[in-house]
Amino acid sequence: MLLFDTNVLVYAANKDSAFHLPCSQWLAEARRDPSPAFLTWSVCYEFLRVTTHPRVLRAPWSPKEAHRYLSDLLASPGFDLLISTPRHAAVLAQVMSELPDLRGNSMHDLHIAVLMREHGVSRICTRDSDFRRFPFLTMIDPVQQLTGNE
Repeated sequence: MLLFDTNVLVYAANKDSAFHLPCSQWLAEARRDPSPAFLTWSVCYEFLRVTTHPRVLRAPWSPKEAHRYLSDLLASPGFDLLISTPRHAAVLAQVMSELPDLRGNSMHDLHIAVLMREHGVSRICTRDSDFRRFPFLTMIDPVQQLTGNE
């Protein structure tokens, strides 16, 4: 089981990105593989924000194009959304007690990490090294995986 972070989706979707090839290859493989792969609603909304932003992409997408990309991805075999369960508050409290120094921008990552722990998903495909602060997650960087650099 694997969760895809926003940055990998954006790089896979953006053909102008230097990271397009490795990220699109990882995503294409996950789409063919019926093994469980996940997104969160926060990842989806962040993808919509980034891909439609004229200051982020040279050629920003329309909201309709960005939504279609996500819809197509979620229609792939094995892809699904992680959503909070009745245990969410307890898992959040546990993670916050284990990592009391989390602050500011890390709260977005915390939400993703808590959802992953709540559902027993321990691998995240991301280029965001901040996820290393969560010792219960294994970070997979598709660029490093492709080039063999760690």
